[in-house]
Amino acid sequence: RHARHAQAVVSTQSTGVGSWNRAEGGGKTQPSKLARKMFEQGKPQSYMSFNTCYKDTGLWGAYGVCERQDDAVRVFIDSIQGEWRRLFRSVSPGEVQRAKNMLKTMLLSQCDGTTAVCEDIGRQMLTYGRRIPLAEIDARIEAVTPAMLKRVMGEYVYDRDPVVVGLGSTEGLPDYGLLKNQMSSPLD
Repeated sequence: RHARHAQAVVSTQSTGVGSWNRAEGGGKTQPSKLARKMFEQGKPQSYMSFNTCYKDTGLWGAYGVCERQDDAVRVFIDSIQGEWRRLFRSVSPGEVQRAKNMLKTMLLSQCDGTTAVCEDIGRQMLTYGRRIPLAEIDARIEAVTPAMLKRVMGEYVYDRDPVVVGLGSTEGLPDYGLLKNQMSSPLD
């Protein structure tokens, strides 16, 4: 059953991790624990969690813009992977509900004109092979539970080879073996 809802689960998780941009402020009031942590650390300059799904594949992760400080990239990656481990181990029902509400709000606000609706139809055709009624999208999102999030992350995220891309000054990028080890199954 959770495979049918995997896209909704990953989208909910991605929305819960959220985004933050130092230039926009508001770090202390962000609903995402990670965004508040990034605000307190002052690193990175910005980050965004993303999720792109297609019918039989997808891309999920986070990207960040870091300064050239010695530890900025390492702190960013450690924070992202730490948040993913925290969500796997101990996400609360309240956090999941907040992420579901944010996801539904975001999806509805993206369909505020004919161009956006056409883009959404195209995305749904690529992802599902059909247009999904709003009621079904809502039901899939509402079906997400902390236990389902843990199952999906365990199946699709942990013990998989991560893809890591660095652009620009990458001296602070941690060793790939370390990054891969940090994505091995966390203990319950």
